[in-house]
Amino acid sequence: MQRRLADIRSMGASLVAISGQTPDDSLSTVEKNDLSFEVLSDLGNKVAREFGIVFPIPEDLLHVYSSYGIELTRTGNGNHFELPLTATYVIAQDGIIVKASVDIDYSKRLDPEEIIEALKSIWEMINKPTD
Repeated sequence: MQRRLADIRSMGASLVAISGQTPDDSLSTVEKNDLSFEVLSDLGNKVAREFGIVFPIPEDLLHVYSSYGIELTRTGNGNHFELPLTATYVIAQDGIIVKASVDIDYSKRLDPEEIIEALKSIWEMINKPTD
């Protein structure tokens, strides 16, 4: 996404990543990867929950996630743990989601070319000459 950031911005769009990491960890990600777009923290999965992309982790799998260094968010309703699904949204200025990708496999992401194509369609609609 960083490599295509100029293309995204050329269409008047912004790129924002939202992570379940702490703000300090998000900042480390930005610095380590030399990112020039916003990486925000979604502590407690509040935004992910609004998008309906949070899933509970069964207690018997907690040790598996821990062994990979994955910190799980404890919900406010007891000892339940959860993670957000991997998701990418292209959202028009009017708040309409024009492209979405949600996957349980964190390694599968929407291809930047698909995002660019969705942005082009929005750009063309906005800049379409009126008769």
